[in-house]
Amino acid sequence: MVFDVEKLKIDVEKVVPINWVDHFNKNDYVGNWSSIALMSEDGKSENISAMNLGNKSLIYTEALNSCNYFKKILDELLFEKTSVRLLRLAVGAEIKPHKDYCLGYEDGCFRIHIPIITNPEVEFILNNERIIMNEGECWYIDANFTHSVTNKGNEDRIHLVIDGIRNKWTDALFFKEADQTNFIKPVPELKETDKERIIEELKRQNTATATKIIQNLR
Repeated sequence: MVFDVEKLKIDVEKVVPINWVDHFNKNDYVGNWSSIALMSEDGKSENISAMNLGNKSLIYTEALNSCNYFKKILDELLFEKTSVRLLRLAVGAEIKPHKDYCLGYEDGCFRIHIPIITNPEVEFILNNERIIMNEGECWYIDANFTHSVTNKGNEDRIHLVIDGIRNKWTDALFFKEADQTNFIKPVPELKETDKERIIEELKRQNTATATKIIQNLR
């Protein structure tokens, strides 16, 4: 899937003046890494949590109200969204190597990236391999694997990042691009530091589901 870069940039310019929130995983990065929610449970753009564990569906935030092309993209992606954010990695900033929890397609959920503003000096490393994502392209990222990002360029990098729930529509999309056996693999080992980071995020959710997951992790 490829999207219109000019339209993406028109919409992102509408959002740039809004107050961006520093990413909550403070230990995972150096420099400025910030975000705006385009959809959230409460409709607030500062609610940038990457885990929607409540019983409510996501709704548009005020940041999305004037972004017609973003809305069109979200409407065309026919799956339940659990997180919709813009993520901005400032010049000189670095996201340290880390893993996220249960974001491989085989887990029943997934993460996609749509680069809006990037540059050739952005180094995105996934499982020891550099991935070059161009503006307007749509990328599935298996965040179960160790990944890191460094912006060595002279322009901030901004991606539209969408987390969703697997369904028959997404199966047709994914399996058109790759054999479904590619999505069968052992669950990566969870390091103690990763576990504690996940638990802290789950605590912020403050839901019965989050509490149950915390108990299982411990």
